[in-house]
Order: sequence, then C-alpha cells, then structure tokens
Amino acid sequence: MEYQTLLFEIRDHVGWLTLNRPERGNAVSLEMVQELRQFFADLEKNLDIRIVVVRGAGRHFCTGLDLLSSFGAGQSEINPAAGLAPTRFDPRGCRIQWDFNDIILKMRQAPQPIVASMRGSALGGGLGIALACDVRLAAQSARFNVGATRIGFSGGEMGMSYFLPRLIGLSKAAEYMYTARWIDAPTAERIGLISQAVPDDRLDQATEELVQEMLAVSPFALRMTKEVLYANVDAPSLEQAAKLENRTQLMCGFTQDAMEAIKAVYVEKRRPVYEDK
Repeated sequence: MEYQTLLFEIRDHVGWLTLNRPERGNAVSLEMVQELRQFFADLEKNLDIRIVVVRGAGRHFCTGLDLLSSFGAGQSEINPAAGLAPTRFDPRGCRIQWDFNDIILKMRQAPQPIVASMRGSALGGGLGIALACDVRLAAQSARFNVGATRIGFSGGEMGMSYFLPRLIGLSKAAEYMYTARWIDAPTAERIGLISQAVPDDRLDQATEELVQEMLAVSPFALRMTKEVLYANVDAPSLEQAAKLENRTQLMCGFTQDAMEAIKAVYVEKRRPVYEDK
C-alpha cells in the first residue's frame, strides 16, 4: 500500500514506520488516521515483519491531532480559528473520534511488538500513540504532554486513562492528566513512562540495539509473549494468568524454533536461526 502521510520500509524483519508530516510536527490529519488504522490492521497478515519501530520525521514524534484540518478551518459551521463551535451533534461527523481511538486498539491487537523511538514532542494523541507502543525510547531532549485538558477536552483520549495509571500509577497519572504539565525525558524515564532516555545522537543506535536483541527471540515466542503480557495485565486472577502462561509455553515448546534455540544456545554456542515454524 502506498501512503501519503507515512513512510514505511522493512529491513531484516523490522518494519520502520515514520510519521511523515514534519511541516505540521507530524500532527495526525484525517488522512493519517485512516492510514495508521490500515497499517496496524494489516500487520497480522505479514508475520515476516517481527518488530515495528514507530518514529517521526523531522523535529517531533507527533504533536497530536491536527485540530485545524480535522475540524475544517475555513468551514462556516465548525471553525475554531473563528471561534465557531459545532451547533448540532452529527453521528457521522463524530466518527473521527472512534477512528482516532481505533488506532491504539489496532496497535495492541497487532501480533508484533511495537517500539516508539521519539524525538521532540509527543503531545496529546501523539503521546497516546507512544503509550500504545510496547517499548518507548526517547532522546534526552524529548518531552511529553497529555495536552487535551489545555484546550477544553478531556485528558482521557487515545487510551490515556487506561495506559497512564498502569505505567506510572494513579496519582501521577491524575496529576499529569489534570494539569497537562510537560514531562521531560529524564523524568519520564524515572517514573516509568519510557524505558530509556538516551543522548539525542544515540537514539537511532539505541533503537537498533534494542530491536537486534528482540530479533534474537523466536518470532512465535515473541508474538506469544506480547499476547500473554497484555492478556494478563487485566487478568481477573493469578490462576487465570497461570493458565494462559501454561497454554503459551506448551505451544512454544512444540515449535521447531524452540528446539533450534536450545540446540544453538546450549549445545553449539551460536545465535539461533529461526524459520518461524
């Protein structure tokens, strides 16, 4: 598929997805919403891609929903620049909210681990996209903001009310969602919002090192680890979590790749060669 707002390439089983609207801080346009939904939905059809890295072109990761283009600046009925608000509820027009949030659902449903590699700002929906990734790396100069509460909207968007309390605790999540304070990268690392804050000139290298470590895991085991991790985040009990782990380990144990890994690591002292079988 050809994209208008995204760039995508595959290298060594890693898919590199770049949000490509640098002139707008990679703000998410209506077109990008649909392209992101389609991209993440299609991942389950291409298991040759084992890991996906999401990044932004230019200075910023993503500065959220492009409000002016999304609300149609220049239209007479809805035009924030002119101080005009919607005058009626339009179920079809409001579909954008469902589509916007559908991006994060499709990210979590994708079988591949997704890594965010972030420079600049991750603001509003951009932060939501980052939180929906499995691992987040950021340059030291990066910064993060819930955003929506600063402009008259709820801080609960793009899964923010789900992800943030689980990552940084309820009190901290409430603080940042209620105030829309900026979070710098060192603070984000300290409170668990991101995995690593690295020097700006080492971000690409750190991202590459991480994905290479993940490529050392068998593809099926990697997919199953993501599945069991998120299923058990919300497991009703330890017993239910253990049952899913039992199922997953038995499934992995019957793969050729598991036998290859044991032979390579313990017997032949080499890196395994996986065939996803």
